[in-house]
Amino acid sequence: MADAKIDLKNLKAGGFIKERGKDLFTVRLRVPGGRLSVERLGKIAEVAKKYGQGYVHLSVRQSVELININFADFDAVVAELGEEQQKVASCGARVRVPTACGGCEYNPNGLVDTQKSALEVDQHLFGTPTGHHKFKVGFAGCPFDCPKSAINDVGFQGAIWPELTEAECISCGLCAKSCVEGAIAMDGDKPAFTPEKCIYCGDCVKVCPTGAWKSAKRGYTVRIGGKWGRRPLVGTVFATFLPEEKVVDFIAAVLAWYQEKAEGAGRTRLGDIILQQGPDSLLEYLRKDFPEYVLDATIPPQVIETQMPLGR
Repeated sequence: MADAKIDLKNLKAGGFIKERGKDLFTVRLRVPGGRLSVERLGKIAEVAKKYGQGYVHLSVRQSVELININFADFDAVVAELGEEQQKVASCGARVRVPTACGGCEYNPNGLVDTQKSALEVDQHLFGTPTGHHKFKVGFAGCPFDCPKSAINDVGFQGAIWPELTEAECISCGLCAKSCVEGAIAMDGDKPAFTPEKCIYCGDCVKVCPTGAWKSAKRGYTVRIGGKWGRRPLVGTVFATFLPEEKVVDFIAAVLAWYQEKAEGAGRTRLGDIILQQGPDSLLEYLRKDFPEYVLDATIPPQVIETQMPLGR
């Protein structure tokens, strides 16, 4: 292996990442939404024990990484994992494996099926070259935002817009008690709703015993332009109540704008291009295909200063 010529750039694009040790690589496995069957997990453990150091690393983006894999064992590792059952992830300037929480399947806070969305994005967009930099997508099922969707290039957060049918209200006050944001308060014997305080959590809909509070709109709040690293940005809201079935097309549209506007800019993330071009450019582009959901105006991604001030 000492004389083998290894194209590290191409290997990394396929999820094989060079380590410090001679001929040793980390193999990043593709786990969309962070979900694995018990059988698949057992197989990964078996391969890690046979070809690695007997342990795996769980990355912050829900991938499973096999550590200390020798270059000579790549074919065997891929074969024993089973290519159809367990694909290798991507790195480099590509659409990465989407992350997601459990969504609405078993979490009582979940408002949308984040696992389904993550699988659809993985199926249709995973590995798409951006031409510029990495492109990360994350899904949160509710405003608790456990996956930290706002620090993804495109981040989705489940949302419900509540609407009261007064004729069905029995004035129990449970909605007001459950609304920790203060968007609902009892005005005499009826709930009074303050829309600007609502964060779209849907707690009022869930707790209402008569169904007087209903979901008038349901979908994703979409934040764009986030990233972490040396110069972090928090993505800002570009669309609200985007239907689950439009997620893939929406991401594809954002990606197309990014590829066009970042032409010649080199290794640059989406959020930095939005800062250069201004958010109105992206809003206008997205409004052509998603007019019902794209905001009239928004603010640029927000810079987060993480470095210590000089002299401290």
